[in-house]
Amino acid sequence: MLGLARSGRAAALLALAAGDRVFASDAGDGPEVRAAAEAVRAAGGEAETGGHSVERLAECDLVVVSPGIPPTAPVMRELAARGVRWISELEFAAAHLDAPIIAVTGTNGKSTVTALIAHLLREAGLDAPAAGNIGLALSEVAREGARPDYVVVEASSFQLAGIETFAPRIGVVTNLAPDHLDRYESVAAYYADKAQLFRNATTESRWVLNGEDDAVLRLAGDAPGARYLFRVRSAPGPSERGGWISESGHLTVRLAEDAVPLVHATELGILGEHNRANALAAAIAAGLAGASVDALRSGLRSFRALEHRLEPVLERDGVLWINDSKATNIASTRVALRSMDRPTVLLLGGRHKGEPYTELLPELRAHVKAVVAYGEAAPIVMEDLSGHVRVEPVSGPFEAVVARAAALASPGDAVLLSPACASYDMFRDYEERGRRFKELALEEAGRGA
Repeated sequence: MLGLARSGRAAALLALAAGDRVFASDAGDGPEVRAAAEAVRAAGGEAETGGHSVERLAECDLVVVSPGIPPTAPVMRELAARGVRWISELEFAAAHLDAPIIAVTGTNGKSTVTALIAHLLREAGLDAPAAGNIGLALSEVAREGARPDYVVVEASSFQLAGIETFAPRIGVVTNLAPDHLDRYESVAAYYADKAQLFRNATTESRWVLNGEDDAVLRLAGDAPGARYLFRVRSAPGPSERGGWISESGHLTVRLAEDAVPLVHATELGILGEHNRANALAAAIAAGLAGASVDALRSGLRSFRALEHRLEPVLERDGVLWINDSKATNIASTRVALRSMDRPTVLLLGGRHKGEPYTELLPELRAHVKAVVAYGEAAPIVMEDLSGHVRVEPVSGPFEAVVARAAALASPGDAVLLSPACASYDMFRDYEERGRRFKELALEEAGRGA
């Protein structure tokens, strides 16, 4: 097992439970990594931290790689030079799982769609855990030994890169946009890993695709299986199966012959056009998996925004604080800005991922009164946006960043954390960043009370 973060630890324990001999290796040596190594040892495996013993890894019959380790990492290059076979944790876990899989990929909206599909299936009385990149490692589900009706899996490009036999019964592609250019040499290379979703397609496969995203349709190509398209801005073809927004504003699906209205868009508990698309994708997938129309209706009405995804934190003194820490790329931040219906102070920054911030200018001009630039990316944000919109750089800790945003906001405004960057310059992950933002938002709001 290469990497002992959440998925690596889970895969190691799954392998040990299956009777395999396990050697786990992680270059890190922090408290969480050491705890994971101790868990592996306690279960009968071997583990090392603080570096990789390449000779030892090369002796293994199979290496399972955590998604946080890129193929360009030195240890991966050395293993590749020795011809060592490796797969992703997603592939490894799926091979041990006795349940059909609904896999969700794309650039943005994966977590929301994954959680919403699972919610709709549970509303229908089905056992359908959400796993994968959303938080619960798929290996954890496999190790439990139960047989759910379905497992809904958020599959990142990093996880799909290392598959061999992974074959979801239903696959969903939300949208495609440039991302992870700090890891991939090109957008084409990023999309190529996404396309692995279709690698083992059969005529029994069912594909739920964004009918308004040409890149998604090209990604699917001529893969075997039935296609169901979702669209929010255009009307479907006369015999097209999938989902759309009717002229009356209702989310509507057609999985067989007849079109069925579900709920009006205003009944959704998640905001924005992008979330109407997410809701349609989820409803189609859940309907294909057996959820009734009544379950789809009640589930769509009761679902609420996930943490760190356009999550309203509080509104006080007329200022709405919104946590969108999961927006780690330009496309996600663009979607968030388009959802704003009030003047917005935007927190933009973190660790730069290679995309120009000038791509946000139309949305910034339309919705943003000021950009607070922070973190490692602040100089690049300033260079890209100064002279076009109001940008204020803030150095120092995150507390200073949030305090400046609070000072810039007036009654009727929103303060939005939608950083378009990775979090690793200041935080362990986007979740820690989002939770700290919420704590500081509460403190700032308290000062104004």
